[in-house]
Amino acid sequence: MSAKQIEVQIMGQSYILGCPEGGEARLQAAVQKVDVAMCKIRDAGKIKARDRIAVLAALNLAFDQGDNATAAPSAAAKPADTSTPESQDRLTQLLQRLDRAIESDGQLL
Repeated sequence: MSAKQIEVQIMGQSYILGCPEGGEARLQAAVQKVDVAMCKIRDAGKIKARDRIAVLAALNLAFDQGDNATAAPSAAAKPADTSTPESQDRLTQLLQRLDRAIESDGQLL
């Protein structure tokens, strides 16, 4: 199976991504989820740095994926809601943990 490159937009920025033949729809769906998650965090107004928005979106999506893995197979995945006080608290806690991790060794991975 050969790979091809496609251009996608995430939070208004273009990216060229490698994609296996026949995987375009799955990649576009993943891009859509990431774009929606990042835009919601950005639009909440408290976080401006693109890299921090990306990390929080990835954490939210991974956390939601874990929730969906235990849900009934017919349950539809829904994007994380960042408009409630509880979700804002969760974002604040994740940011604080991220800041501590970066301070301790200067890198995420």
